[in-house]
Amino acid sequence: MEAALEAARAPGTDVPIGAVVFAPDGTPLAAARNARIELGDPTAHAEILALRAAARVVDDGWRLEGCTLAVTLEPCTMCAGALVLARISRLVFGAWEPKTGAVGSLWDVVRDRRLNHRPEVHGGVLSQECAAVLETYFARCR
Repeated sequence: MEAALEAARAPGTDVPIGAVVFAPDGTPLAAARNARIELGDPTAHAEILALRAAARVVDDGWRLEGCTLAVTLEPCTMCAGALVLARISRLVFGAWEPKTGAVGSLWDVVRDRRLNHRPEVHGGVLSQECAAVLETYFARCR
């Protein structure tokens, strides 16, 4: 989670959410920060950008089996669906997102038994530190 926090704190104009994909041996494969504003792309969430970059690194091309995705905020529906489709084995996230969270708060996409893949989930990891990054950002916006 520390690596995801570091990605979230990197310079940028978008909401500071960071994500890192780790290989099965714990080696970081890719890190990203939200970049919707910079890229003019509504899908440029930190998770999506990190998954795309990690997929370019692995031999299989898109299956990230055995990999862990760490992200500072509970993933939204789009990101939760993408990590399921990428076959991420483990999801670790920081702060809960009661308005749009799709890993237990509003929905629970990743544990839906109708899907063919369900990653292991660890939520609330360093939640206060992750929430503080967001609170600081939104306080400056107001």
